[in-house]
Amino acid sequence: MKLTTIASLVAMTLSGISHAAYDEHTFGNLNDVLSTHIHLDLEIDFDNKQLQGFAEHTLDWQQKNANQLVLDTRDLEIDKVLYKDSAGKWRQASWQLAKDDGVRGSKLTINFANQAEKVRVYYNSLPQASGLQWLTPEQTATKTQPFMYSQSQAIHARSWIPVQDTPAMRVTYTARIQTPKDVRAVMSADNTDAFIKDGDYQFTMPQAIPPYLIAIGAGNLEYKEMSHQTAIFAEPTILDASVAEFNDTQTMIEKTNAIYGEYAWGRYDLLMLPPSFPFGGMENPRLSFITPTVVAGDKSLVNLIAHELAHSWSGNLVTNATWEDLWLNEGFTSYVENRIMEEVFGRDRAVMEQALDTAALKGQMPNLEQGDTRLNLKLNGRDPDDAFSKVPYIKGMLFLIYLEEKFGRDRFDEFVRSYFNEYSFKSLTTAEFEKYLAENLLNKYPGIVSIEKAKEWIHQPGLPADAPNPTSNAFINVDAAAKVWLENGDVQALPTNNWTVHEWLHFINNLPRDLSIDKMTQLDKAYDLTHSTNDELSFAWYMLAVGNGYQPIYGPLEEHLVGIGRRKLIVPLYKALIANGKKEWALAVYQKAKPGYHPLAQGTVENLFK
Repeated sequence: MKLTTIASLVAMTLSGISHAAYDEHTFGNLNDVLSTHIHLDLEIDFDNKQLQGFAEHTLDWQQKNANQLVLDTRDLEIDKVLYKDSAGKWRQASWQLAKDDGVRGSKLTINFANQAEKVRVYYNSLPQASGLQWLTPEQTATKTQPFMYSQSQAIHARSWIPVQDTPAMRVTYTARIQTPKDVRAVMSADNTDAFIKDGDYQFTMPQAIPPYLIAIGAGNLEYKEMSHQTAIFAEPTILDASVAEFNDTQTMIEKTNAIYGEYAWGRYDLLMLPPSFPFGGMENPRLSFITPTVVAGDKSLVNLIAHELAHSWSGNLVTNATWEDLWLNEGFTSYVENRIMEEVFGRDRAVMEQALDTAALKGQMPNLEQGDTRLNLKLNGRDPDDAFSKVPYIKGMLFLIYLEEKFGRDRFDEFVRSYFNEYSFKSLTTAEFEKYLAENLLNKYPGIVSIEKAKEWIHQPGLPADAPNPTSNAFINVDAAAKVWLENGDVQALPTNNWTVHEWLHFINNLPRDLSIDKMTQLDKAYDLTHSTNDELSFAWYMLAVGNGYQPIYGPLEEHLVGIGRRKLIVPLYKALIANGKKEWALAVYQKAKPGYHPLAQGTVENLFK
């Protein structure tokens, strides 16, 4: 898709207002008034762990008699509110900040004498802001400068910006960010001004995005290009390794352009975050935030980059209207990610990753509430962070693979391209997607997949009986070799010389959970799995070892839990430790690790010990 003009982007923003009634996680009165542009003027105060300044909203009134603006906030201290009247003068506005309701935060209600063109909210964030993490110099890789970064998804933007915090609406934004002079700031925007490190940075995001994609990072960051369109921002210690690991990113963009239409965001750069980042990546437009745990040295984990890039079409361009529709973002993105991996690294690797993902989904589903295994789930007032299981990702991907297999790749690619084009810079609900699916695929090619079958995938728990079950020939060979080793005990017989990380992961994940200590010792002695430098392999090995009491892992396991904060790689281990009689040990490790964990990771882990 061609880069869209700012005027048309603002017009597209207005298309989301009908969804306000669906989103139970916002206080915003979008049916009365829309914020179409935000200007942030903020100072990063590392000493007090706060952002301080103002957010200015440009308002588009939807109702002629409305004179009130309601914004979402969480843990913000409001200083004053000004608005620009019809004569262009800034005046004081009256406002009320409600008590925190436990999930959505505190409603900020602003009253005007008459409809304002712009409103400025002067505020500061608090150190406990759920969407920010503050790291001391000692907690960074270079140990010279502090580091701060945001994580706004799902509803954490409100913890550092007073905003209509719902994916149902979209805003353009600009920002002036002030930092100490030796700290570089970057945002999910045009980062041209960040090339000169001077402590005063200007940013522009001309495309309209949902608020959860507004992002900021600041620290001892250097910059290195990978191609004319891609670059890395990172601490110096990981910069060159990241460039080497992710230098296929430009090829990924070009392959995706050919399948789904032109990349719409200009540049695609990566920000390498500290190990405390609680996710693998975050698809902030123009600047994806990436965990260093995927810098493995062999490109074995770069499907994460493919995933965040895929969000440039599914999620950032076409967005779920509410967090109950999360699968529209993540299912499509997981599917597109796998298509990118197939184009760049071949069909065999893509199928291996499908098979690993499907096995992980099937392993997690029995531990979820039945209702949470539906694609279009019901949160019923719960925090939308609860929506982030493997279901929207992998079940969503399998649904799309199912449709591709039934209709053929050419027809399905045409459907997905038209879907991205139809809903570009818009938000939609699952119901709207079902209507589009019926009209543009199911009814267009009748007698292949019924709407009832599609609804089974979307609204029924679990996987349909005829769901795809990706099978890798490489994994079949691994299983055969594992069977021989388990029967005769000769570890040297394992044909591991040419195994990929994916084959190793399949091997470890499918070993008996009660594997004998003797067998564990054989493997560890032969391959030193306890000291693997690949974080995904370490995780798989530690999960097996915790379950059957293999003692040599506990020193390296402590280093693993203290050294990284990615929830995928720490939370299941804490669960396993608690379940296997190591609760006190796990709690002691967590107390050591806690200062380096993001607030989201802290909350998740602490719930396990209750």
